[in-house]
Amino acid sequence: MQNSLTFLGIESSCDDSAAAVVRVGEGAEILSSVVEGQTALHAAFGGVVPEIAARAHAERLDGCVAQAMAQAGVRFDDLDGIAVTSGPGLIGGVLSGVMLAKGLAAGTGLPLIGVNHLAGHALTPRLTDNLAYPYLMLLVSGGHCQFLVVNGPMSFRRIGGTIDDAPGEAFDKTAKLLGLPQPGGPAVESEAALGDPARFPLPRPLLDKPGCDMSFSGLKTALLRARDGIVAEKGGLTKADRRDLCAGFQAAMVAVLEEKTRRALKIYLETAPPVPALAVAGGVAANARIRAALETLCHASSVTFVAPPLRLCTDNAAMIAYAGIEQFRLGHLDDATLSARPRWPLDQTAPSLIGSGKKGAKA
Repeated sequence: MQNSLTFLGIESSCDDSAAAVVRVGEGAEILSSVVEGQTALHAAFGGVVPEIAARAHAERLDGCVAQAMAQAGVRFDDLDGIAVTSGPGLIGGVLSGVMLAKGLAAGTGLPLIGVNHLAGHALTPRLTDNLAYPYLMLLVSGGHCQFLVVNGPMSFRRIGGTIDDAPGEAFDKTAKLLGLPQPGGPAVESEAALGDPARFPLPRPLLDKPGCDMSFSGLKTALLRARDGIVAEKGGLTKADRRDLCAGFQAAMVAVLEEKTRRALKIYLETAPPVPALAVAGGVAANARIRAALETLCHASSVTFVAPPLRLCTDNAAMIAYAGIEQFRLGHLDDATLSARPRWPLDQTAPSLIGSGKKGAKA
């Protein structure tokens, strides 16, 4: 087996077109990472428009690859493989990346590895901190929120997750309800920092229920009713009202994630892992209040806390390249039949959290 492997990664699951080159030998090194966001393209619509996102990926991905290769100072002859997000995500965007990766693999003869986007996030602490298996992962992003025990590059056990809106969705919808820009997470966090979290005691959904599953749709509805009550009384929202609503929303979100993480840690620690660790990844992991609460919880439990750099919490291709390398070392390979998958649960044995459709389990 080669001691050093260099992979090109391609990511296009939502609204970030990304390419990166990663080398893994004695350690892991990100040689380049290019991410082209689409915020401006979707700003007028209050959220990501799948058709616009897919067209943008088709136009930008090859340029991202060329830029990543140039920044890394490598040619295709220097690569050992190509990894690409093949799901889950917006199908048009995922398909754009998969087709590009297939073409590059066919033209260069390089091995092709299709990577689960969620596995990319879940393995990021391995890329950044060489975290030992098994560790507990809180994957908290725009479309997903799960507690996973990560046992290996392709071995995940889900012990809880959201049964409706993921935290990132709740942040985005809250921002939209309050007239704040997208993406909603940074906008709500910025406003919340200036607000009073005690003014609006919003609910903490499912804290009265056992287990690690979460729900945030009711929290969003409670915020909507609080907003409408203020508008009915005053005829509109002041800056202070908006900030206090954001602060109340964020406080409720932090409280739920903190308590559910405490329960997930208890389940994980019962397996007696040699080096107990909790890692957090995904776009919402960039929220400073959430990070601080989880870090405090880990300190009290004598558990190592790992939070990757902010640039690696949001969607990127470096995590895809790294996950591809880990899977390649296990002997996993794909070919020209690799398909784009809008739904792809990491834990294939766990029951679906929010139901299944014709294309399979959603999460």
